[in-house]
Amino acid sequence: MLLLAIAVVFIGLGLKSVMDSGDDPAADLANAESSAPASPTPSAPATKTPTKQAPSTVADAADVGGICVYNVGTIAGLAAKTSTALTNAGFTVEATENYQTRSISENTIFYGAGQEAAARKVAESVPGGAAPSERPAAFTKCPDKLVVLVTSE
Repeated sequence: MLLLAIAVVFIGLGLKSVMDSGDDPAADLANAESSAPASPTPSAPATKTPTKQAPSTVADAADVGGICVYNVGTIAGLAAKTSTALTNAGFTVEATENYQTRSISENTIFYGAGQEAAARKVAESVPGGAAPSERPAAFTKCPDKLVVLVTSE
C-alpha cells in the first residue's frame, strides 16, 4: 500500500514536470531582463574595441576572447568563484554579476555566430561543467561575448 502511494506521488510529479516543460525560456529571459533591477555596470574601457570572432577551431584559451559570468542560482559568490576558475585556466573574464531568471536550471554558456567551438572550450573549465547553447535573441546582456550562466558548482 505504501509503495502504491509513493508511485502515485512520483507519477504526479512527473506529470507536473511534463506540463511545466512547455515554458518558453526566451520569453522568461525577456521578462526577467525587463523586471530585473539594474545591476552595476562592470568596469570596462571607455572606448569599445572590436571583438574578435572565435575561429572554427579553438587552439587555447587566448583564442576565446572576452567572457561574462552571471550567477543565476542561489549560491552566493558562485559567479566570482567561476570567474576565478576561468581566469586561472587562461580565459579573460570581462564581467561578473548576479542575474535573476527562472529559465536557466543548469550551468549554460550562451554563444553567438561563430562562437560554438569557443563555448565548448570554456565549458571544459567551468566548475561542474556547462552546456553550450545558442544565445537567445531575448538575452541582450554582454553582446558579442560568451556568456557563462552558473547555477551550481
